[in-house]
Amino acid sequence: MKKLSIAIILFLTGCVGMPENVKPVDHFKPEKYMGTWYEIARLDHSFERGLSRVTADYSMRDDGGIRVLNRGYSAEENAWKEAEGKAYFVGDSDQGYLKVSFFRPFYGAYIVFDLDHGNYQHALVCGPDTSYLWLLARSPKIHPDLKERLIEKAKKMGFQTDTLIFVDHEKLPPS
Repeated sequence: MKKLSIAIILFLTGCVGMPENVKPVDHFKPEKYMGTWYEIARLDHSFERGLSRVTADYSMRDDGGIRVLNRGYSAEENAWKEAEGKAYFVGDSDQGYLKVSFFRPFYGAYIVFDLDHGNYQHALVCGPDTSYLWLLARSPKIHPDLKERLIEKAKKMGFQTDTLIFVDHEKLPPS
């Protein structure tokens, strides 16, 4: 029983680890990060497969954590899909390193490793390894030069950017 407990603890701890070349941003201001972010690009995962018009909305929780509401449109099902979770800082709240849970008690890493510190208009975010990557922005489109620069940065850090999915935000259906 003791070995199983240790294995579970190690597994759960591993989920909030970070890729070798990634460093979370410092001087992170949670209050400036709150609000709606549009998913510009992502690496493929089953929980978002087939979704377009994907957004993430962040708001402060009473317990000091962050409420996360992810939303995307499934054209196949002609329906909006939502997932609500909660996130907490792994260390200090001025570092972009959080753990997020959509399915208690399991947490995964949420690491902001590139951020427009001046205006909080774009961000690169990853999970515990290089198979998780999101390019987020405050609007559904970003300047092509900025997109190229952020993708190149992620590529140099070991992410498979040649398999990125670019999210369609055109012709939004009714909410």
